[in-house]
Amino acid sequence: MGIKGLTGIISENAPLSIRKSEIKAFFGRKVAIDASMSLYQFLIAVRQQDGGQLTNENGETTSHLMGMFYRTLRMIDNGIKPCYVFDGKPPVLKSHELGKRSVRREETEKKLAEATDEAERMKQERRLVKVSKEHNDEAKKLLGLMGIPYVNAPGEAEAQCAELAKKGKVYAAASEDMDTLCYRTPYLLRHLTFSEAKKEPIQEISTEAVLEGMDLTIDQFIDLGIMLGCDYCDNIRGVGPVTALKLMKEFGSLEKIVESIENDTTKTKWKVPENWPYKEARDLFVHPDVIDGNEINLKWEPPKEQELIDYLCKEKLFNEDRVKSGIERLKKGLKSGTQGRLDSFFKAVPKTKEQLAAAAAKAKANKKNAKGKGRIGKGRR
Repeated sequence: MGIKGLTGIISENAPLSIRKSEIKAFFGRKVAIDASMSLYQFLIAVRQQDGGQLTNENGETTSHLMGMFYRTLRMIDNGIKPCYVFDGKPPVLKSHELGKRSVRREETEKKLAEATDEAERMKQERRLVKVSKEHNDEAKKLLGLMGIPYVNAPGEAEAQCAELAKKGKVYAAASEDMDTLCYRTPYLLRHLTFSEAKKEPIQEISTEAVLEGMDLTIDQFIDLGIMLGCDYCDNIRGVGPVTALKLMKEFGSLEKIVESIENDTTKTKWKVPENWPYKEARDLFVHPDVIDGNEINLKWEPPKEQELIDYLCKEKLFNEDRVKSGIERLKKGLKSGTQGRLDSFFKAVPKTKEQLAAAAAKAKANKKNAKGKGRIGKGRR
């Protein structure tokens, strides 16, 4: 799920922390990718012409393998060395979010049963997509044959991705979940595994620049994320992103914010959840269950050509010519890709609070002007 409203509040208050680039801008980078998030994307996006999941002649779902093979090749073609990280056991505290997902799933199944047209049926079917153990196992086998390293995290994949980035094993963590920033990854990449046809630029977010732009410590940023609502606990009812940031700047910690709300009778519109486990949630971000990055040795190796052909073509019935072409791309890309880069976009981040405030004010003005133009356009029609 990630953190509600975090993208918007960062864009508005720390616009210089986000850079949008084409994939070629990350040539020479090693990146740790949230595998489960990617597989979920592939299962939803890689479809047949009728909108159904991609299957082979035996009726087996192959959307996840097709996506994993060709999206990985795209990264390799652009000089990126990907490493995939798979989820382990979810924290006990996440059970409340998993429970809510089960309820939503039941509601979706009911809507699917009641759907009367094809478009609505396909919409509800996509909402029911779930990454299974079999999907994960098949993806791991494919990566092993491709020569692409993967890590089995003991807990949350995005936390392990952040750990690898913090220890310098990779440049950045790649995930769609903004809560990855709360695990203190130096950089977060979003949209990296999207289809090229989507033409979505890759978002590169610097955690350091986010903290500078929002004038928060990492502990305050984590508390802000918890207050907005994360996978580990609900948010404070009635408190939106703008108010949450204002409260964090005023009080400095969740303890003081909770105390203020509970003791101030004028703040009746705000409701702190009963037995709110925000301290436990904070601990999961500060001390996540991960393998020490220094103990992990990532190795990109030549693909196992014949085994890869046997698996994808003979077992999964992929087109042999395309697979062989992909293998040649793999061999070429893995041989040439290095991480010998010294440049960094974020060196240009202004250092003074005045400069950061001016940049934030300019972003707000642009946003306001854009909204104004939209209203004018509607009036003319």
